[in-house]
Amino acid sequence: MDFRLTPEHQMIRESAYKFGQTEIVPGLTERDREGKSDRAILDKMGQAGLLGVSIPAKYGGTDTDYISLGIVCEELERADTSARVVMSVHSGLHCMTLLQWGTEEQKMRWLPKLATGERIGAFGLTEPNAGSDASNLKTTARRDGDHYILNGQKAWISLSDYADQFLVITRLVDSDAKAPYAAFIVERTLEGFSSRPIKGKLGVRAGNTGEIFFDNVRVPKDCMLGEEGDGFKVAMSALDHGRYTVGAGAVGIITACLDASVKYANERTVQGEAIGKKQLVQQMIASMVKGRDVGRLLYYQVGWMKNEGLRHTRECSMCKWVNCEAAFDAAHKAVEIHGAYGFSDEFPVERYFRNSRGAMIYEGTHEIHTLMQAEYELGYRSDKPLKHTLPAWPLEAELTNAR
Repeated sequence: MDFRLTPEHQMIRESAYKFGQTEIVPGLTERDREGKSDRAILDKMGQAGLLGVSIPAKYGGTDTDYISLGIVCEELERADTSARVVMSVHSGLHCMTLLQWGTEEQKMRWLPKLATGERIGAFGLTEPNAGSDASNLKTTARRDGDHYILNGQKAWISLSDYADQFLVITRLVDSDAKAPYAAFIVERTLEGFSSRPIKGKLGVRAGNTGEIFFDNVRVPKDCMLGEEGDGFKVAMSALDHGRYTVGAGAVGIITACLDASVKYANERTVQGEAIGKKQLVQQMIASMVKGRDVGRLLYYQVGWMKNEGLRHTRECSMCKWVNCEAAFDAAHKAVEIHGAYGFSDEFPVERYFRNSRGAMIYEGTHEIHTLMQAEYELGYRSDKPLKHTLPAWPLEAELTNAR
């Protein structure tokens, strides 16, 4: 095993870190405080090539591997969770799933503009009464000639007001398929589609989140990913990609907590001595270091498995579960180290604490991943080969350095 990152990976890390610190951090405190998202940041991410990470060059992407996607997510979340969410939703849930399940015609139709940020993609699975119980979907799709008629509602949709297209999971009506689900790419411009934002969130306040609605929306048949009955498999595949990006991003929160806490612990003095000299403070710093280093190994492993074209649902669940818990714990400790200042948005650790709590809910709750890991170990759950897999890296002979 070789644990060294390639020079390309290092360059991607430096580029993503620089982008986060120069394009995301300035004005962030005010945006977060006021609950305002900045649509222009998405355009800048596209211009910087971030939205094309892990998309092959033939589809307009950067020809970088899946570990690169994790690195970008880590460094963007080191700046703010709202930036990593864009990667999770647009790149992970939408683009990676389209790359995995789309026909060649569908990939050529949509991926080039998604890779450059000319178009933004989002994902629609969660509903008001269907979160962890994803099989309880109420949004329906009924076949009508060469179209499907969609009706229903999705909730807690990131980029709901900004995305140009949505990967939507529906329940089929009057279908002979063995499984009653289907997945569609739904354009915002279709008649009967609408969205509205959700306000008053605990965290990720600088990001756009909302609801989307379908009122007799006519979607062409050629916008279906897979076939009738594949919808739930498409959704679970998408969650593998989304959970990977969330798990990688969680390492960014831990790193940000370390950045802030080490600086504060070395500057803040008590009785003439830096608080970093206190063993209880050192214990909290050491715990963050452990979370950061273990977390990186977990997401590097999943990225490697993606590169090899291996099924990785269990490992992806472990990565998301462990890393998000470690990020919340690191944020809690960072607030402790900062004392009263940690309770104020004068310092960023207050925001890290709020943002890190959300990641223990979305892309599978703490409880869901706990049950998944137990069921794998007990033999109650196993992963079968998928009908569609992501292309392994490198895709072509000239891409041998991409690994």
